[in-house]
Amino acid sequence: MADKVYHPAKPNPQPPFSASKGQPFNRPIYRPQPPPPTSKLRGFFCSVILALLSLILLAAIAGGIFYAIYRPHSPTFSISSLRLSALNTTSLLDITVTARNPNRRIAYHYDQISVSISSNGVGIGEGSFPGFVHSAKNTTVISSSASTAPDLKKATVPLELYMETKAVIKVGSLKTKKVDMKISCDGIEIAAPKGKKAPPALTLDTSCKVKLRMKVWKWTI
Repeated sequence: MADKVYHPAKPNPQPPFSASKGQPFNRPIYRPQPPPPTSKLRGFFCSVILALLSLILLAAIAGGIFYAIYRPHSPTFSISSLRLSALNTTSLLDITVTARNPNRRIAYHYDQISVSISSNGVGIGEGSFPGFVHSAKNTTVISSSASTAPDLKKATVPLELYMETKAVIKVGSLKTKKVDMKISCDGIEIAAPKGKKAPPALTLDTSCKVKLRMKVWKWTI
């Protein structure tokens, strides 16, 4: 009886390697992304705003201290007297102005003060006052004469006076740069002269409006 021959069983075939299954060592390394630049810009702008607010607060505190110590006030000007005299072809206007400085620790150094005279909005003459030092708590009277050409047909002549100058403000030992000063006086009526005889001076106490224009860095206040 012939012996049976047994062949070895075939091994089970291995499944082919799948490329879809990534190995751990083939995966990309994770790197955290830097924060977006907007967050840095936001922080920078916040710092700038805080710095500006701090400067504004310090300036407000300094201004409050300055006001509490010096109590600054603008000087006042008023027309004390006027006299209109008739000449051959023109008229002569004599002007007297009273300037008062109400401040105790602030003085003003005025340049020459120019004067423009008008009647009903029409310019009729010009003149000037000499510059002077306006000390603290001081009252100064200044006078000038100007040739004018008003309409003398009416019994009274309405007048407006506009003065301009530059002044240095002295606070203690400190001095500012020159500031612009404008002074306007209106609502004035003076009797027209009769003949060539000079009439008496008209005593007034007309208050004028004073405007100071000071330049701080790039702004004018």
